[in-house]
Amino acid sequence: MPAISHQPLASGSQLPVSIIIPNWNGAHHLPTCLGSLRRQTYPHFEVIVVDNGSTDDSLALLAREFPEVRVVALESNRGYAGGVNAGFRVARGEILAVLNNDAEADPGWLAEMVAALQRHPEAGMATPKVLLFDRRDTLHTAGDYCGVDGIPDSRGVWQRDEGQFDKEELIFGAAGVAPAYQRTMLDDIGLLDEDFGSYCEDVDLAWRAQLAGYKCIYVPRAVVYHKLSATGGGPIASFYVARNTIWTIAKNYPASLWRKYWALVLRAQFRRGWSALRAWRGAAARATLRGQIAALPGLPRAWRKRRAIQRARRVSDKYIESLLVTR
Repeated sequence: MPAISHQPLASGSQLPVSIIIPNWNGAHHLPTCLGSLRRQTYPHFEVIVVDNGSTDDSLALLAREFPEVRVVALESNRGYAGGVNAGFRVARGEILAVLNNDAEADPGWLAEMVAALQRHPEAGMATPKVLLFDRRDTLHTAGDYCGVDGIPDSRGVWQRDEGQFDKEELIFGAAGVAPAYQRTMLDDIGLLDEDFGSYCEDVDLAWRAQLAGYKCIYVPRAVVYHKLSATGGGPIASFYVARNTIWTIAKNYPASLWRKYWALVLRAQFRRGWSALRAWRGAAARATLRGQIAALPGLPRAWRKRRAIQRARRVSDKYIESLLVTR
């Protein structure tokens, strides 16, 4: 994957940041999202909205109400991965943050994320505490984790926020709602995998980062509020999660751990498929099965990518195993 062109913004002790917002027909979300960025306490950043071929009022609204925003207008919808990568390629910051268009950032979000990355030079990425937009006492994610069975999930999802995720700590990966990445890391390991389209591309990137020796810091004082499934979800999400989880495993799961846990990995996929079969009348269930089947023709391509990823790894299998959760 191509590296990002580098055009430094400003010098000084504070690192300049680029915030990329992927947008597809999200004109009704953008005022809240972009308005929250105008209230950030961290001053050194640019905002890039990548429009994935919207047919609503998005582009007109941006020109009319947010002239400070750089706009990258794509002719078609390239999904989350393609949209974010288009923003990465024109970004000028040393830290590259992403914010969903259906999210609202607390005023201190960016300052806390930058400070955490400065405190933890071993971290190539950071992830905030994400709460539900309409239930601000309920967690959406405190970052990503992954099981030894290869199934990823969000830490704390649906839990009431009672301080159980208030510790700044190193975790497996950054959730795609509002992560921040060091440019140097992305230059090294590559951008999001555009074959994924949307869903699990953040998990795949976390795998590649960890294999290459880059850690992820969870930043609880950086807070974002997310309108859950406002721009996705349902059968579409079920299809892509099922397909892309298999591709993520094929690309990244270490061989020695596969020999140790292959039965758990296959059992998890069987359970997912069997549950979908039992709920066959549901559109999401049928989409899950279609996703698992659709993953199969893409396995040779994923295997070719795997060779490069595994050649570039810098950590032991024991370290990777320590990151994975036994359910």
